[in-house]
Amino acid sequence: MMQAIATTRLTVLRGTTTDAYGDEQDTDTAVATGIPASLTEQSRRVTTRDDPTPRIVRYAVARVTAGTDVRDQDRVRDERTGAIYIVDAVSSMANPAAAPDIRLDLRRTT
Repeated sequence: MMQAIATTRLTVLRGTTTDAYGDEQDTDTAVATGIPASLTEQSRRVTTRDDPTPRIVRYAVARVTAGTDVRDQDRVRDERTGAIYIVDAVSSMANPAAAPDIRLDLRRTT
């Protein structure tokens, strides 16, 4: 059972192929569809020591039910908007009483 409130459904895309030039390309092979998820996009002001000019960086976070087969570098498609994200990190908090949701740190590609 998911603890966060689902705002959309996700499709997990996985796999690569090689094009005619020998370059690796992502495939749109769906390994799971209709996964309930809580998806939020946020922005943050960022500066670095090398470049003190503030920039706005957008990122997204999703939460899915524990046990969902999502891996680093998979892609997920928001079934509501069609937006595709790369999964940068998959994490979960330790909780001996309940299986916590899985957190996906996402980067939007489309």
